[in-house]
Amino acid sequence: MLTYSELLKNRRAIRDFTDKKVSKETIREILKDACIAPSACNNQPWYFVVIQDQKVMKKLSDESKKNILHNIETNPHSDFKRFEDWMRDSDKSVFYNAPCLIIVVGKKDYNWLTVDCSLCVAYLMFAAAVRKLGTCWIGLGGFIEDSKLRKEIGLSEEYQIIAPIILGYPKEIPTMPERKEPVILNARL
Repeated sequence: MLTYSELLKNRRAIRDFTDKKVSKETIREILKDACIAPSACNNQPWYFVVIQDQKVMKKLSDESKKNILHNIETNPHSDFKRFEDWMRDSDKSVFYNAPCLIIVVGKKDYNWLTVDCSLCVAYLMFAAAVRKLGTCWIGLGGFIEDSKLRKEIGLSEEYQIIAPIILGYPKEIPTMPERKEPVILNARL
């Protein structure tokens, strides 16, 4: 079992996976661990969409890419401009052909949704790392606006996508990049 420090250092962003499937039991265990995360007033506002069907993942990737390209075309100062060539490559998937995609969502009308779901995602990533699985939060994969496609994956309009997380067995775990020292703006120690 990893120490806490080892866990922090072994949780890396993984974008290159083996072909090995993640079992349903392992996914359930990871999600159960993720739900231990703290949330405001213990509301636990998170919901999960789990997809292992590569055809559905391709449709979701294509939908996100289409919407990002539309943003680039209509906004000359788009933050997504640097991804344009990649988005136009039909062979590329925003989900890096991972064997599993877990989309963390919540109901739009909840004030602390982003914070609470982000904590849940951190727990999910640590739960995966302990099981020698890799994850990556794919921000570019959350632009799923087509109502028919959303319905196909079980999302009505009341749900907001917070975090598309890819999951699988990593081909390798990269070393941790150098980290900056904490910057303390004010301390009265």
